[in-house]
Amino acid sequence: MVIILAGAIGRFPVGGQAWCEMQYLLGLRDLQHEVYFLEDCGEESSVYNWESEQVTNDLDYPTSYVRHCLDPIGLGDRWIYRVGQHSVGMPQDEFLDVCARADLFIIRGAIIPQWRSEYDLPRRRIFIDCDPAFVQMGVANGNRELAATIEQCDRLFTIGQNIGSPRCPIPTLGKEWLKTVLPVALDYWPAAENGAGLPLTSVLQWRSYGDVIHEGINYGNKDREFPKFMSLPGVSNQPFRIALTGALPEMFTEHGWEVVPGWAASQTPVLYQKFIQDSRAEFSVAKQGYVATRSGWFSDRSACYLASGRPVLIQDTGISDWLPTGEGVVTFRDLPEALRGIEIINADYEHHRHLAKSLVEEYFASHRVLPLLLAEAMA
Repeated sequence: MVIILAGAIGRFPVGGQAWCEMQYLLGLRDLQHEVYFLEDCGEESSVYNWESEQVTNDLDYPTSYVRHCLDPIGLGDRWIYRVGQHSVGMPQDEFLDVCARADLFIIRGAIIPQWRSEYDLPRRRIFIDCDPAFVQMGVANGNRELAATIEQCDRLFTIGQNIGSPRCPIPTLGKEWLKTVLPVALDYWPAAENGAGLPLTSVLQWRSYGDVIHEGINYGNKDREFPKFMSLPGVSNQPFRIALTGALPEMFTEHGWEVVPGWAASQTPVLYQKFIQDSRAEFSVAKQGYVATRSGWFSDRSACYLASGRPVLIQDTGISDWLPTGEGVVTFRDLPEALRGIEIINADYEHHRHLAKSLVEEYFASHRVLPLLLAEAMA
């Protein structure tokens, strides 16, 4: 099939975000599909330049980042970055021809701020929700751009595995949300060497956006959850390293965390992968909205840790409703359970390391996830 993936690499120029898109592009290409990447910014490209610490509207910075990510994986001539009537990447007329030939248009988590007539040309259009609770509540609260993007799609998918269940208060908006997980292209994420002696690591954006209120309840970000676990390095006597964005390092270092700048640890896809693989295991705190709604959310980053042969110690969001936990993936709800999780992993680290790889192969491998996604998308 001819497939267009619409997402965001240049507007969020960090390696973790880039890998989210690249996993789909690589996985679909490995399945012998003809894939293209689209980034549509609407009328303005507004991007935070991490090095200059300024917002830029210049197209050179984001498009250079897209090129840096996609050239090494052989997709250097199959992307377009659109701003109003201007674009960088493949010529506009060539991209219009791709739209006319396309079987599937995938919108992965991004809003299309300016829906163009050519986006109606592919046979099918699907939306993949990668931010469960906040997407659905945003639409319920009147986010018109997000609602308009969703309304253009034939099928809706979500990584919120528990959406629609009686125990999950996330609104369905009267729509069917098909379940999927974020894939990992395993050929590009080999298992790393034994992580003995390395720290547990975490990648943290303190606050991604404002809280959301739904039916009188406030749903927030990681800043609402992480303080519960701030003392973990001291009480566990275990080294912890955190790639931090959006908070003062002193908040963490005074509790024994080793802090590195988040953008520096994830400046490129290669550096992001290295940060993950230079870890003993992942320690992952979820957004409070994921936890409070029992959404079933599981991070794309955690799947990359598993692929690297790194166990994952992750805050419980209802994960065990669909994913085996206790070995390879260990969940916690409070500080005592987090401490117990460290003990469980340390008691037989090699076992958990191998179980981590087995779990990603069974549940997240792109060659398993994507054919199911495509079958439901085209049904």
